[in-house]
Amino acid sequence: MGAMMASITSEVLFFLPFILLALLTFYTATVAQCHGARRWRRPTKKKRPNLPPGAPGWPLVGETFGYLRPHPATSVGRFMEQHVARYGKIYRSSLFGERTVVSADAGLNRYILQNEGRLFECSYPRSIGGILGKWSMLVLVGDAHREMRAISLNFLSSVRLRAVLLPEVERHTLLVLRSWCPPSGGACFSAQHEAKKFTFNLMAKNIMSMDPGEEETERLRLEYITFMKGVVSAPLNFPGTAYWKALKVINETLRLGNVVRFLHRKVIRDVHYNGYDIPRGWKILPVLAAVHLDSSLYEDPNQFNPWRWKNLEKEHA
Repeated sequence: MGAMMASITSEVLFFLPFILLALLTFYTATVAQCHGARRWRRPTKKKRPNLPPGAPGWPLVGETFGYLRPHPATSVGRFMEQHVARYGKIYRSSLFGERTVVSADAGLNRYILQNEGRLFECSYPRSIGGILGKWSMLVLVGDAHREMRAISLNFLSSVRLRAVLLPEVERHTLLVLRSWCPPSGGACFSAQHEAKKFTFNLMAKNIMSMDPGEEETERLRLEYITFMKGVVSAPLNFPGTAYWKALKVINETLRLGNVVRFLHRKVIRDVHYNGYDIPRGWKILPVLAAVHLDSSLYEDPNQFNPWRWKNLEKEHA
């Protein structure tokens, strides 16, 4: 009996280190797993983005109605004026059912246009896509937009030109020919001058509904002549040249008469600009008219003055 007990004790002592090692391994694995599980379940604190100041407005509609309130074309409207005065030129809002950043800042607007396709993409409100359809050129981007634009150009067929444009060309041609035949006879005229006037009057009537011979039409025609002289001149951009004069007219027309007052864009990558974070997925509206009518950038911004660009060039020189 004693010999048997001694044998069992020796076997236990022989396997004891292995048993202790197994228990230690099990304990270590269990503790590590529990600790890892607790650490995995612990919520990670994500850095809160530093959004531009602003307010979301009413539920669902946000501030859309105020933003779209009618206002004179030579102003940015009371909504923009109040928000810029309260929040600054970059503020957040809720427009067209989307979280939106509105920019009246010249630097940010330029940054958006320069990073088209990399940080921002064209993105119109869902209402436009719902009405015009998913194949509208306003909704499509990239290759799909280019393909649809090529298809649309085919609609300007010769049939439409013969039905709509050619009758207008014939009518304006007859008006020009009659002006060449005064009752006294013996009239002299410049063919080049008459051709330019004919081309301008045709465009002014069909694009802007401006009748030939009116005072406003004639003033615009003189600016058009300045523009055409610049087109066919050497591209020498210094004061006094035809090219320089034409650029001044174009810049002022685009500033004061641009029909595109703001753009619809979507942020496709997180953007950090001037201390503000603009998260991916937000909409951003660069308001071009707010920059063009900014009195801190342009003196008397509501005044059409092509020569202001001459002074601006001197300031930046």
